[in-house]
Amino acid sequence: MRQFDLVILGGGSGAFAAAIKARELNQSVALIERDRLGGTCVNRGCVPSKNLLKAGEDFYYHRRSHFPGIHHGEGRFYFEEVMAQKRQVVQKEQKGKYADVISHLGITSIPGMGRFVSDREIGVNGERVAGEKFIVATGAKPAIPPIPGIEAVDVLTSTTALELESPPESMIILGGGFVGLEFAQMYHRFGSRVILLEMKPRILAEQEESISERLTPYLKEEGIDIVTGAKATRVQGRGRMKIITAEIDGKERTFEGEALLVGVGITPNSRELGLDKAGVEVTQKGYIQVDDEMRTTNENIYAVGDVASKIALETVAAAQGSIAAENALTGSHHTFDYLSVPSAVFTHPEVASVGLTERKAEEIGIACSCRSLEFKVVPKADLIHETKGYIKMVIEAKTERVIGVHILASGAADLIHAAVMAVKFKHTIREIRSTLFVFPTLSESIKLVAQSFTKDVANLSCCIE
Repeated sequence: MRQFDLVILGGGSGAFAAAIKARELNQSVALIERDRLGGTCVNRGCVPSKNLLKAGEDFYYHRRSHFPGIHHGEGRFYFEEVMAQKRQVVQKEQKGKYADVISHLGITSIPGMGRFVSDREIGVNGERVAGEKFIVATGAKPAIPPIPGIEAVDVLTSTTALELESPPESMIILGGGFVGLEFAQMYHRFGSRVILLEMKPRILAEQEESISERLTPYLKEEGIDIVTGAKATRVQGRGRMKIITAEIDGKERTFEGEALLVGVGITPNSRELGLDKAGVEVTQKGYIQVDDEMRTTNENIYAVGDVASKIALETVAAAQGSIAAENALTGSHHTFDYLSVPSAVFTHPEVASVGLTERKAEEIGIACSCRSLEFKVVPKADLIHETKGYIKMVIEAKTERVIGVHILASGAADLIHAAVMAVKFKHTIREIRSTLFVFPTLSESIKLVAQSFTKDVANLSCCIE
């Protein structure tokens, strides 16, 4: 039986961050992964999806320039070549960022399905692996909602939708969160007729309402059919078509598409790990229960990432992995800062957010003040004809400290990082106003919205404090 200082179940970003931290501490590490190294993000998540989103964007704007006087032809589109280059990108990232790291750092990689056989041992491939400490980082998989009839038809998920041989003629998407919206725009730009059904009153229900209100017409303008307040009640197959029945305002409507993609959340990969034998408790939905230090109900076992976290992001999993490893191996008591976690939706325009929304601030009793502005008042946006944009800033009323920033704009996922620093380090709007921003840039929008608490920025000359 092999013995290690740290044994990790999983092979994604959380697992690798934990393994790297352990090796920095000169501890022996075993990493057990039943699938390809790299986890969801590199193999079937953000890496391939953002690659394909960019391909779709390039093809779409090849035919539609923002600038008057520039006219492109229709262009040619070969889906099989696009998918081939996507696979090459994934393989390169998987090797360079994960497989090569294993050998470089001296991490013991054990392919196979690992399960706890006791609170100090994991069984894998017929052998037992013992550890002083353990970290579970097994991630999650796409959830399939219990809609009558759905089990009888072929359903696409965020995993399988990245492996199609050709774009479907038509596609119905269940779910108006980031998964549904990104795939809706991706496949619409690849030529599919897309209908998106969202059960809640608006898309991106957890985002600022004003963001959702602006993104919806932009996507509809492009040709994506978005139906909100639609509760799917039945799924049927008819030849190669899928028929979805939904209840909308108390009435039944049917929708038909060649493909049905489900993007309604995730299910944690915790059921087959033998956690009961290790004294590790899970919630009713299967998420591993952890405290603020990522420790489970067994003091020697930690859990990170999608299998345990309330935020399913690769960056969160990686940060938690590093924290958990250091806490487990050194007795530290580091915790994770959830407030300054940035997130993004890679539609075009993009959505990016950090900190509290106005509604959330009010719900937890923070007296706040807010300002917002349209990107038509941002000089760079105007001069490059990218005025489909909006930014909202939330501050604590008494201290004027920035507690939330929410952006809808081309490149919002890059713009948000100045706001992340402001939220994380408790900057005030006065500090932002006194900071010089390069002119002309879209990032000036952050300074302009901070200025808008005291000035009418629509009537300012450029670069004024």
